Parts: sequence; structure tokens; C-alpha cells
Amino acid sequence: MTTFLDNIFNGLALGAVYALVALGFVIIFKASGVMNFAHGSLLLLGGYLTAVLHDDLGFAGALAVAVLVTAAVAGAMDRFLLHAGGTDPHTAHVQTIVTIGVDIVILTDLSRRIGGDLLSLGDPWGDSVTGLGPVTVADSRIAAIVVSTVVIAGVFALFRYTSWGLSLRASAEDVEAAALMGVRLVRIRTLAWCLAGALAALAAVFLAAFPAPGLERTTGQIALKAFPAAILGGMASPPGALAGSLLIGLTEALVAGYQSDLHILGEGFGDVAPYAVMVLVLLVRPTGLFGGKAAVRV
Repeated sequence: MTTFLDNIFNGLALGAVYALVALGFVIIFKASGVMNFAHGSLLLLGGYLTAVLHDDLGFAGALAVAVLVTAAVAGAMDRFLLHAGGTDPHTAHVQTIVTIGVDIVILTDLSRRIGGDLLSLGDPWGDSVTGLGPVTVADSRIAAIVVSTVVIAGVFALFRYTSWGLSLRASAEDVEAAALMGVRLVRIRTLAWCLAGALAALAAVFLAAFPAPGLERTTGQIALKAFPAAILGGMASPPGALAGSLLIGLTEALVAGYQSDLHILGEGFGDVAPYAVMVLVLLVRPTGLFGGKAAVRV
């Protein structure tokens, strides 16, 4: 029972962090119809900036700078690279391909800078642990759940109670109608990219914290595990991204915790388990857990 509870808690912590990344995928898709494959490199950029600045600025100052810079890079990428192709939804697939090129450029430079090192982000939790009944939990896992919950609640409040959120939802429903009603599509879209970049930088802190050994050049690839979470919930559904992330996090933690009992599936099954869950769910719900059926005029 202790092992099971430990795996459940770790799964919830992973799911909470994946939700930050998956929300970034969903926000960008809602605002521009683009699947941002450069999200992993943005995450790595945020983690790298925190790692190299925390000695001079402290952890909080370094994280604040990393979040702002990553948000600015994401916004600039959309404004000066992707938006140059126009806001026509039919060009979204071309812009998606452009993000692959941007990912290669950023990832190559950061991989050169990081090399084979493991970088510490200077987080205040270190390797400390806390006992919760029969379960011993890393403080970084507890912080991941608490911080992610607060941030995600704030993002949902933005969607629900601000003019930006209303404009984003309106443009996601009908771009032409939103433009005719005076919605500034370019501003809404760029702010969405900035928010997604900020969430990615924040997620990097918890993905590199204990029990992970630190930030390495492959840390950005972890963002790909949040991609199935976004697909599971429906690419246009923020609540779906949250539900999908928790499902993926729990799946990964349980498979890793009971790997010895699942040896028949292979030692590397834990790496593909999120994608296996995604495929199984999409066989039943092709539009995702929270995805709606598209209306087709005939």
C-alpha cells in the first residue's frame, strides 16, 4: 500500500507539472491554430537561464528573469516569424512546420552551452523530504503540486474573468466574427504565446528539481510527454489539458513503480506508456476527452 500511495503522489506531482506544459500547447493552439513543437526548447531555455543566473540573482530573481525572457522569446517568435505569414487559419500547418525549425535552432545552441553538464537551478527545496503518514515525499514534489495548482487556477481565472480571456475564446470560436467585433487578433495571439512561454519556464524548475539530477540538454524532451496530455483532453480544451496531464502523470508513475511486474512489456515501456494511453483513448474518443464534435455544413 505504501508503494501504491507513493506512486500516486508522484503521479499527481508529475501530472501537475505536465499540466503547465500542456496548457501552453492548448493556449497557443486556441489562439493561432498552431501546434508549437518549439515548446520543449522554450522550456529548456527557461531552465538554463534560471541555472546560470541563480548565483547572482538568487533563485526567485533568476526564475523571474527566466520567465520574462522566455515569454518574450515566445512572443517574438510568433510576432516576427510566424505572424509574417498572416493570420489565415489555413496557413497554421505551415507555421507549425516553422516551429520545428525554431526548435532545432534554439535546442542546438542550448545543447552546445550545456554540453554534458548537469546544472542546478538553485531551488530552495534541494533534496529534502517530508513524511506524510506512511509516505515519504520530496519537498520539490509538494511544491510542484502547490505552485502548479495556484498558477493553473490563475490561468483559468484569466480565461474566465478578463477581457483577454473573452477575446481568446471568441477568436477560437470564429476568427472572422471576432475580428469584425473589434478583437485585436494579433495582440491576443502574441499574449497567448507569451503566457505559454512563461508556463514552460516555470515547469522547467520542477522537471529539473530533485529527484531529477538537474537540468541537462535532454530536459526539453520531457515536454513531449505533455503533448499526449494535450491531445488526450482535446487541443482546444484547457480543462482537458489538466485532466489529460493528470492521467499521463499517474500512468507514468505507476508504470515506473511497478516496472518489475510489467517486465513482459519491456524495460522501456514507461517511456512509451503516455503515448499508448493516448492511442487507446483516441480510439474511443477521437476528439479527446473534452473535445467536441465539429459541426460540418453539407
